[in-house]
Amino acid sequence: MPFDLFSEKYLNTHLKSSELYKRAKAVFAGDGATHFVRIMEPFRPYITHALGSKKWDVDGNEYIDYVMGHGALLQGHAYPPVVKAIQEQAGKGLHYGGNHELEVEWAELIRSMVPSAEKVEFFACGQEANLMAIRLSRVFTGRKKILRFSENFHGWADELVWPQTSPGAVTDHVRIVDWDLNQLETELATGKYAILMMEGGGAHMTGQIPFDFDFVREIPGLTRKYGTVWHMDEVVTGFRDSVGGFQGLVNVRPDVTSFGKIIAGGLGAGALVGRDEIMGLLSSRTPADKTVLHSGTWNANPLTAAAGIAALTSLRDGAPQKKANELAAYLRKKGNEVLKRNGVQGRLYGRSITHIYLGPVESEPTEDIFPPTKDPLKIIAGKPQKSRFSQYLLQAGIVLLAGEMFVLSSAHTKEDVEKTVSALEAALPALISDGRGNP
Repeated sequence: MPFDLFSEKYLNTHLKSSELYKRAKAVFAGDGATHFVRIMEPFRPYITHALGSKKWDVDGNEYIDYVMGHGALLQGHAYPPVVKAIQEQAGKGLHYGGNHELEVEWAELIRSMVPSAEKVEFFACGQEANLMAIRLSRVFTGRKKILRFSENFHGWADELVWPQTSPGAVTDHVRIVDWDLNQLETELATGKYAILMMEGGGAHMTGQIPFDFDFVREIPGLTRKYGTVWHMDEVVTGFRDSVGGFQGLVNVRPDVTSFGKIIAGGLGAGALVGRDEIMGLLSSRTPADKTVLHSGTWNANPLTAAAGIAALTSLRDGAPQKKANELAAYLRKKGNEVLKRNGVQGRLYGRSITHIYLGPVESEPTEDIFPPTKDPLKIIAGKPQKSRFSQYLLQAGIVLLAGEMFVLSSAHTKEDVEKTVSALEAALPALISDGRGNP
């Protein structure tokens, strides 16, 4: 019998999670979950606590965690400096309703790490920063339309939502283009676009469909030529791909950049940074017909600012990023050896967020940050296989994000990776015998 998530073993070892799931279904409209990637049949484990690279559920099961707060926890769970900063600030006050020194220090840290950050503005989350990028760009250029790349994700708000056919969304001003310089220039040359938005690294969490670096380096010349604001969404890649984010890795300077996740060490926050002349529209000294007002109860909340300072201070020397990237490279190397040894068509690829590709290997890239095919449809195919595969790994105590990727942190260890690879190899025969593999 195949190794099956629906097995009696899983249900018997997750009895308390099962009860919590029944309660959750009664109160949460989204199939008993608070995020669509947390939906899984029959249910996902309910977590009680986490530390470093591990987390534990209500039934006492231990997991090696490759979700890492949806990518927010580059230093792992309960990172001591962040925990200490939160504890100390909680005793001083949760919300001042006024200006404070921590917000200034937090912004100065960001500016010291990101060369394009001439000015900084804080938000409650990365999606809010993306919305402000659109607003500022429209006022700055006097245009309305938004140009975006296919498959890139920027949030669930109307003009950010993906795909464009999402029910209820209003996207009349949005145009989607392929990753083609000729097509991009043709659209920009119309002079209609206020902003060009792109996801740092590529589509789907830093590049399940990765951008070619040379392609990215051509973009600033085109946007300057046609007067469009270039926005890079680094909500995921910010401070992860390098100290300066994906833009630092590729050596480019977007006009505006949005950050989230890592910026606040695991608490909810976002930031928009960019050119002074664009960000300056937020100033009350700007003419009234150009002034953009920004409200937000949770903007630079003292508790969040304290956590953000502790998190970013620990990342300034680049050592945590280097360790996470090295561990991810080790995972890809060992994991790909397993796939090849078992005759499974597929590869692990990426950077500190490592993606799973199950499909035909059409080429062997010189760098394992790229998938073995350039066909986006093949890259995003195979969701049922990946979902099943992640379910097998979950039974073995390995938790993936969205069932499709490993989010590495500096808290992971070589032992974690070796256990993960062993679990991966143990799951492959079951995947194949279940009719979902592709030997």
